[in-house]
Amino acid sequence: MQTDVHVKDSPLARFGTAIASFMERFFPDAFVFALVAVAVVFLFGLGVGETPLVLVGAFGDGFWSLVPFTMQMILVIVGGFVVASSRPCFVIIRRVAAWPGSPRSAVAFVALFSMTTSMVSWGFSLIFTGLLVRELVRRIDGLDFRAVGAAAYLGLGGVWALGLSSSAAMMMATPSAMPKELVAISGVIPLTQTIFLWQILLVAAVLIALSVTIAWFSCPSPANAKTAAMMGIHFDDPTVGADEATTPAERLERSPILTLFAVSLLLLYLGMRMSEKGALAALDLNNFNLAFIAFGMLLHWRPRSFLKAVASSVPATSGVLIQFPFYAGIFGLITYTSIGHVLSSYFASIATHDTYNVIVSIYSFVLGVFIPSGGGKWVVEAPYVMHAATELKMHLGWTVQTYNAAEALPNLLNPFFMLPLMGILNAKARDLVGYSILQLLFHAPVVIILCWLLAYTLPYTPPVMP
Repeated sequence: MQTDVHVKDSPLARFGTAIASFMERFFPDAFVFALVAVAVVFLFGLGVGETPLVLVGAFGDGFWSLVPFTMQMILVIVGGFVVASSRPCFVIIRRVAAWPGSPRSAVAFVALFSMTTSMVSWGFSLIFTGLLVRELVRRIDGLDFRAVGAAAYLGLGGVWALGLSSSAAMMMATPSAMPKELVAISGVIPLTQTIFLWQILLVAAVLIALSVTIAWFSCPSPANAKTAAMMGIHFDDPTVGADEATTPAERLERSPILTLFAVSLLLLYLGMRMSEKGALAALDLNNFNLAFIAFGMLLHWRPRSFLKAVASSVPATSGVLIQFPFYAGIFGLITYTSIGHVLSSYFASIATHDTYNVIVSIYSFVLGVFIPSGGGKWVVEAPYVMHAATELKMHLGWTVQTYNAAEALPNLLNPFFMLPLMGILNAKARDLVGYSILQLLFHAPVVIILCWLLAYTLPYTPPVMP
């Protein structure tokens, strides 16, 4: 029997299992990872000549800078969970979960679903794929929880920034969202020159195909799998049952009238914003959350059922709530001191026309390990990245997308954006990061090479001022 196990598992599966086992022992909790990142950046600041008091001040000034984003991320979890835990949506999840028939096909299917849906919305991808994994774990025996959990994260670790969720591309296409200094450097870059370039669609297709292939061949056989049950993880049916109303107050809590009134206001507002800005321009995180809350209320129909679903989702938000301020402190350390300038000056000094996209890719990856926020990090990088692009006569839209392609890579290592998924799956970062790092080993060289080669297919076009 032992011989059969080794025959079934491919070399890639054994390699993935080895990495996962190593990370389970040595990769710290996501909160500890954040604290380690704080220490590393602080020490680097001392190394470049900043005084301890300046660094302390920058850390404190940045600590609360992600409060709005923290709330947005919490509502991504709450809204997604509320919608998916409604009976109509959960029926769909159960039907989709019935498609894969084996552990290997389940992991590959989750990877494909995660990445394709993240091209439309990373929030939708993260939440729905996480709930899909919960159902697959309940249905398929011998499914390695670490492999399928990491597959659910591939959207955020691979292609999300290349699609409609791209914070950087959306910002560059919206003059009102751009700092004035940046407008003067790069002008406005329409989405046709960023996310709708055939070159970027090719990159996305290559990464999706690569990731699904790796997910398929790295999935352990049932005999070697570490299942959710083996890890002490169990999932119950998330749908909220109804109960009887016995008082006038309880009858009001179960009446759909107030729900329909509130939902009509929310959807009317969303329609107004889409009419004013256009459907694509209105696809920001606030409107995404608004839509999910509205549809969640509508699908649950009654306020009491909706509130029960919200209460069930809250434990999944704890990691986001406490860890994001520390990442915001890291953001402050880099942006409010000379650390960011030192890093940017170094990379800019070694860039040429032929190496520029490689440099941008590597720099975005390195900085993303410590500032895991696509939009916030772009605000820091954009002025000098786009200035260098204009000086070197690089295609400005491709520069944005080079940043986007590389910006997703550190998500496979840094558990910042993994936190909502960890909450839904009752998992720790060490449970998922082994297989995500396996994907990173393949993604990183492919992204850098494609961003470098495809840059030669795009001519320089002068900035278009609004």
